[in-house]
Amino acid sequence: MAEIIPDFMTVVGFEAPGGPEVLHPTQAPVPHPGTGQVLVKVAYAGVNRPDVIQRQGNYPPPPGASPIPGLEISGKIVALGKGVDEALLGQQVCALVTGGGYADYCLADAALCLPVPAGLPLDQAAAIPETLFTVWHNVFERGWAREGETILIHGGTSGIGTTAIQLCKAFDMTVIVTCGGAEKCARAKEIGADHAIDYRDQDFVAEVKRITEGKGVQLVLDMVAGDYVARNIACLAEDGRHVTIAVQGGAKAEVPMWLVMTKRLTLTGSTMRARDVGFKGLVAQEILRNVWPLIERGACRPIMDQTFALPAAAAAHARMEAGDHIGKIVLEVAPQ
Repeated sequence: MAEIIPDFMTVVGFEAPGGPEVLHPTQAPVPHPGTGQVLVKVAYAGVNRPDVIQRQGNYPPPPGASPIPGLEISGKIVALGKGVDEALLGQQVCALVTGGGYADYCLADAALCLPVPAGLPLDQAAAIPETLFTVWHNVFERGWAREGETILIHGGTSGIGTTAIQLCKAFDMTVIVTCGGAEKCARAKEIGADHAIDYRDQDFVAEVKRITEGKGVQLVLDMVAGDYVARNIACLAEDGRHVTIAVQGGAKAEVPMWLVMTKRLTLTGSTMRARDVGFKGLVAQEILRNVWPLIERGACRPIMDQTFALPAAAAAHARMEAGDHIGKIVLEVAPQ
């Protein structure tokens, strides 16, 4: 029986940038899938730091993307665009999207839809795509992470951090994380980190040198930037790689280039949202081959923090900004 799709849906968005309180529910037309796209009836939507930055007015959606926040969803495919395999209709998927997740229905590129494994709850499925695409591409594709190496991950209990811990341990790496407070450090170690440094009370550069017996780490996953960059470089071993995925500590950094040269370091970084579908589709295929088997057998699952109803998206943003969360925050839209 064909899904009855309404003309209008509930979305949560904002008219002008501001604090969490600017988010509010409203009505909008249900979009129609274009070539290569599907329409997903959303069960859950992930809440991520880029959503907060967009709401603050500092991260506009790329051209052609929905202005509605939300970069990852789970749910059921209810309509297909031209050129999409008819077998996808009715399937439960999770998907990386360029926007529009805070809504009853959301468009997704078919190439960026991942099948929800049996036994994986849809709230967890919605918490996977954004962090997984980010970590896989930046740590393993750009950062060339390899078995036996040591990585320093900042923000160890964030959505990105908890995903990175699990993936790096699955590929036999030694993981050092930084966290704010003893409780978060303990939780990070429970998740799988080998070492957790409380950046509030400890100098992470000195601690990394102590832990690695002066050798340094092969890779740093940095979401702080600013004055952390020079400190991260001090933590790197020869031929180390520094990957930046966010600039929460400032967009500018002073780089000790003599260390870059003498250690033969690689400094790189990326953003995912504005990349074209062809590129992101290749990342999706890599994830299906290399990571999805781990998820299917339960060896890698998102760490869940708290679920909010879609109309309470403002409260979800407030929790993220407070920094008390551990793992992923999601919005419940229409459980299926």
